Amino acid sequence: MALVDIRQPSDLQGLTITDLEQLAAEIRDFVVAAVSETGGHLGSNLGAVELTLALHRTFDSPRDAILWDTGHQAYIHKIVTGRRGGFSQLRQAGGISGYPSREESVHDFIENSHASTVLSYAYGLCVARDAGQAPDRRHIVAVIGDGSMTGGMAYEALNNLGHSGKRVIIVLNDNGRSYAPTISNLTKGGPAERVTRKLSSKLTDIRLNPVYVRRQHKFETFLKKLPFIGKQAERGMEAFKAGVREFLQPPAFFEALGVRYIGPIDGHDIEVMEHAFTAAQQRVEEGPIVIHVITQKGRGYSPAEDDDEKHLHDAPMFDPINGPPKSVPTGYTEAFADTIIKLAEQDARIVAITAAMPGPTGLIQFQEHFPDRFFDVGIAEQHAVTAAAGMAMGGMRPVVALYSTFLNRAWDQVVYDVAMHRLPVIFCLDRAGITGDDGPSHHGVYDMALLSKVPGMRVLAPSSTQELQQMLSDAILLADTGPVAIRYPKGLARNVDENDIGSGLQARKLVDGTTKRVCILAIGKLVGAALEAAETLKASNSDVTVWDVRSCAPLDPAMIADAMQHDVVITAEDGIRDGGIGMTIENTINDASNSTTSTTHKRPVVCVLGVPTTFVPTAKPNVILHQMGLDAEGIVAQVLRALSND
Repeated sequence: MALVDIRQPSDLQGLTITDLEQLAAEIRDFVVAAVSETGGHLGSNLGAVELTLALHRTFDSPRDAILWDTGHQAYIHKIVTGRRGGFSQLRQAGGISGYPSREESVHDFIENSHASTVLSYAYGLCVARDAGQAPDRRHIVAVIGDGSMTGGMAYEALNNLGHSGKRVIIVLNDNGRSYAPTISNLTKGGPAERVTRKLSSKLTDIRLNPVYVRRQHKFETFLKKLPFIGKQAERGMEAFKAGVREFLQPPAFFEALGVRYIGPIDGHDIEVMEHAFTAAQQRVEEGPIVIHVITQKGRGYSPAEDDDEKHLHDAPMFDPINGPPKSVPTGYTEAFADTIIKLAEQDARIVAITAAMPGPTGLIQFQEHFPDRFFDVGIAEQHAVTAAAGMAMGGMRPVVALYSTFLNRAWDQVVYDVAMHRLPVIFCLDRAGITGDDGPSHHGVYDMALLSKVPGMRVLAPSSTQELQQMLSDAILLADTGPVAIRYPKGLARNVDENDIGSGLQARKLVDGTTKRVCILAIGKLVGAALEAAETLKASNSDVTVWDVRSCAPLDPAMIADAMQHDVVITAEDGIRDGGIGMTIENTINDASNSTTSTTHKRPVVCVLGVPTTFVPTAKPNVILHQMGLDAEGIVAQVLRALSND
């Protein structure tokens, strides 16, 4: 059967193994071609082809809920559930999401693009089903990658599932990777572990046999009923089984939590997986069960298989014959990567911490230069932050490099483990602001509004690569009195003369208007837009002052004082408007105006530009910023409106 004939999961029924192998090859070709045109997550989906086919042949979606963690391994699921035609607009405005989407299909239950959450969703759905709210739902299947299993929330849910005995089938998709190699003892792949896996797979064949299960139950019942020695015999059998489990990690880990374990099995052998999934359906009444499948990230596409860093976890648009060029840091990320190495060469206290993303955050070179001072803790942002707190307490200068959106997961730790102790931790937040293709969950729009409210936190926003280099250098000294956060966007960055930068917590005046009519206070990426707007306004004889805010918290008093001398103040930021830096500036100006007795100048009109309080859909960043009025054209329009109303 050809791929064009697959429009829904039921179309997979009746196919032979040979048919399925041919279909899997065609799917891989289709995914490579589609992602080459739009960009997207490649390696994880190439590794999940046979797994997805086996799941949809064994389970009846959407009657059975198939949940994906993280959702970037769900492209094949989208194809099987009738969305193949949408891949021409994958991750495009108005097109299909790069993750499961409840708006797209009844087969998508959760829009899961942040890791380690699926087991909690599964527990909740199971509670609702067992309470009679969804009585027709037979099975709840949670597919979780080994990378996601490094996140603490996954362990919390596993403990809860095992304790409660809820009927959930967990498929552990183990490819040894998150973005980088998975940081976990559960999936280590040395020679000893490979021998153990072979032995474990043989025992798996036995455990999947329903005859063995019935006979084991009968034998255990027989031992229990033996006169005089029944209890001792039963305990002896349990001790023997426990010893086997201890040898065959990870079975011991899961079963100690009350979760039955099957595996490991070949995640590219559809027949074997279907056998395992069917056996799990028969045994799920006993409680939660894990099926451990071993897959190869990037399978079937040599550029992905040969990519040692990330197996083409994600890729830009590329030539499918040659594959994408090697990923290297650019823009702000490149500036961060170069600067932290230079600083670490001068200061032995500096260490770098990331959560499973050394490549995207620019720490690969640091890792190569200072392997003993680099720490990848897995997808565990909470642990990363509190571990940094401990390192800081011990005299180090930890630099925590994360995506802005992922810092949200460690908010409690930032506030109470770092800031409350006034510890010298430096947060470097990549992908801040509007990021675009990955959709609502990946825009980094909350960092400034949240971090600026943390007592003692200094929040810096560079407007050029040179500013980032200066801010990171300054942060090492500023951290003596508490934490510092530096946030910067993805993509192209402004470059300026090395003398055209500020320092410390001071703002910088870039254009000194003479009429004192309009003052634009711009933050980070929007400084470039503000300067462009100033040029446009100058051409129409409208004179403006432009400040690079630089320090979002605390604000520079000199900048505030100068802004108050103008009739109109425009603030511009690519973060959330409500509670953001612009509103803080407005409040500061109003408070200062209320406290002064001077009548030489009336209170300025303050117009705050920022991201609205909404989930921002997928589109290119410049398109989104234009729609929100957060570009040069939007700033000009706001200035003209303000002047007309003045």
